[in-house]
Amino acid sequence: MLPDGLRRAEFAPLWEAVHDRLSSGRPVNRVRVGPLDRAQREALASLLGLDRLPPDHVAVSLPRLDVALGQICGMDARGIVEELIGPLENRARQRQRLQQQRAALWEWLAEHPVVAAQPALRDWAEQVRRGGVFGGSPAATGELLDAALHVLSRLPAAGTPLPAFAGDVLGDPRALDPGRRVSGLVLRALAEVYGVALPASAEQRRDLWRRAGIGEHALSTVVLTAGVQPVGGRLCGEIMRSCTDSGHAAVLTLAQLRDAGRIVLGVPEVWVVENPNVLSLALRRYGRTCPPMVCTSGWPNSAGILLLRLLSAAGATLRYHGDFDGEGVRIAAYVLAKAGAVPWRMSAHDYLAALDRYPSGPGVGRVTEAPWDAALGAALRENRIAVPQERLADELLDEAAWRC
Repeated sequence: MLPDGLRRAEFAPLWEAVHDRLSSGRPVNRVRVGPLDRAQREALASLLGLDRLPPDHVAVSLPRLDVALGQICGMDARGIVEELIGPLENRARQRQRLQQQRAALWEWLAEHPVVAAQPALRDWAEQVRRGGVFGGSPAATGELLDAALHVLSRLPAAGTPLPAFAGDVLGDPRALDPGRRVSGLVLRALAEVYGVALPASAEQRRDLWRRAGIGEHALSTVVLTAGVQPVGGRLCGEIMRSCTDSGHAAVLTLAQLRDAGRIVLGVPEVWVVENPNVLSLALRRYGRTCPPMVCTSGWPNSAGILLLRLLSAAGATLRYHGDFDGEGVRIAAYVLAKAGAVPWRMSAHDYLAALDRYPSGPGVGRVTEAPWDAALGAALRENRIAVPQERLADELLDEAAWRC
């Protein structure tokens, strides 16, 4: 039973200091107390049996305090402060647990399938890690990041307005409004993927969302294709068949593709290229017998991704080739991740063979890793010379025509 004398207000600074130090989780021998007024100093001197008043700041020996308390009430300082203030913490253990939780969080983020599929997101993941956890909580940070990664996995959208997309993906139409943390995380990630500056204005934010298919105009968002003769596909199927029969490229709008329904293909492969000049050359060379091709025209918009997904759902293997430079690798990773395409002549071996024939060219720019070939990024960084797709067009088209 704790004597009432030890509950006096004059002892409050002592018990609070002891409770705080014992909660550190580390060995404690001395406890610093202060500042103390005269009454508190007199109470401490009486408790410890001192022959003079201690200073207003004093280091109290914990073993000596335990002896004095044991003589008075048979309790030690730990027992007394737990009774008066509450259970002791273990801040060292809490810090260790928090560090482990943070390490697990950053490891999970770095290895997440969305990040692994698009290595341009590794820089974003590192930026997030350097920024630390939100509000000191790894759990809350993990929830926000999980939401952002879920959004990224669902992009590009097919022209859906932002509130409708947010409501569908996150269950809250305002979850991606400006100022929301998830919105900021997603926009920062998109800036890394597309290699653009982080938007600083409302118009720049809208432009970046549009690049990801949010709010794209259903009529002005188009994709080029040639040589594709699907069965079904409603109006867009008729357009593709008619254009193929006449040896022309088909220009399909997002609106037509959203209304396409199910299509069936009679060919096992579709050849996907980055540059419209390659598609133009294919039509000049083959005309009505052009191999089935789709052109992304650089970064694919939502119409391009939707068409590729329709063709993949019809059973076609999508074989993608693009420029051998940093942005070309990022576009390729995007198409592979978003449409299920496979790389076509896009290995480090293919790049080095092309470089032997074209030893000069523009620089490669910012290079991120290629998920399909770990050696390609290293080869680009080492040689620092890009090989545009047009230079390889003849051999690409020879292979596509031969395999049709």
